[in-house]
Amino acid sequence: MNLTTSSSSRPAVGVVGAGRLGVPLCRALKAAGWSVDGPAGRGEVPHGEAILLCVPDAEIPAAAEVVTGAAPFVAHTSGATGLGALAPAGVEALALHPLQTFTGDEGPEAFAGAGCAVAGSSARALELAEKLARVLGMEPFEVDEEGRAAYHAAASVASNFLVTIEAAAETVAAGAGLSPPRARALLAPLVARTVDNWAALGPERALTGPVARGDDATVERQRAAVEDTAPELLELFDALVARTRVLAGNGVTA
Repeated sequence: MNLTTSSSSRPAVGVVGAGRLGVPLCRALKAAGWSVDGPAGRGEVPHGEAILLCVPDAEIPAAAEVVTGAAPFVAHTSGATGLGALAPAGVEALALHPLQTFTGDEGPEAFAGAGCAVAGSSARALELAEKLARVLGMEPFEVDEEGRAAYHAAASVASNFLVTIEAAAETVAAGAGLSPPRARALLAPLVARTVDNWAALGPERALTGPVARGDDATVERQRAAVEDTAPELLELFDALVARTRVLAGNGVTA
């Protein structure tokens, strides 16, 4: 299939995996006018010229083996996994990883404006990965095999670990008598503005607070409050203070 000159500018796509990404991906491709079969359950083989495997990383080789011979292209949607995981399918392989977070309830617009890490085992496969990304409103960028783990680690730090830190903030806020829902409602505007400032200004200029201004007395009072309210978070607090001091330029890098 020549994706550039084919009479079908929208190759039929089959999707395996009815999870957090598979369901929104099917919705978005259908909304874009593509023919989509799925999301199929694991162990099932959907129809399509390309089959997208939206399954956990450890299940990619087995899922690829199941769809062997069903389509000329097979893709996975993992950020950290290389194309070698698709080898059992024995066809041209591609990867597309939306740089976005999904719960499974999103509509087609959830993909718009996000980056999308792509890879392909051939020029045609890479072309298809880029085409799928663009039709969903994403910006494709190529990540090579050696860089995939670092790319995905960066995504986890930026997204997953942010949620972990906000959960810690909820816990510490209990020391001020705030319930988790109330803490989220009050802290959310602060978090949103902080993220906006980081995106627009960079980390150094976006950083505020007692560590940034070298107010060690206030930091010590905060530490005592964390120790009193949530001692299990003290190690995390200390690590974050140390790293923030480095970012602020008033700490050491060791």
